[in-house]
Amino acid sequence: MERLQAFEAMLEDIVKKADEEQKIMEDLRRQRKEKTATYRQYLGNRLMYTQVLAMYKKYGLL
Repeated sequence: MERLQAFEAMLEDIVKKADEEQKIMEDLRRQRKEKTATYRQYLGNRLMYTQVLAMYKKYGLL
């Protein structure tokens, strides 16, 4: 049961971080700062979150 709770907590955290960082990226885009290192780091994170969430979905966990 502990393991299931850890997976659920991880999923919740990933979704929350993805949403938060998406908002930050939108703000940076509005400021025309798409070429900054900060924006690119968030973009890399976004790609990682997308892949992790896709795996959750593939295995029926999302």
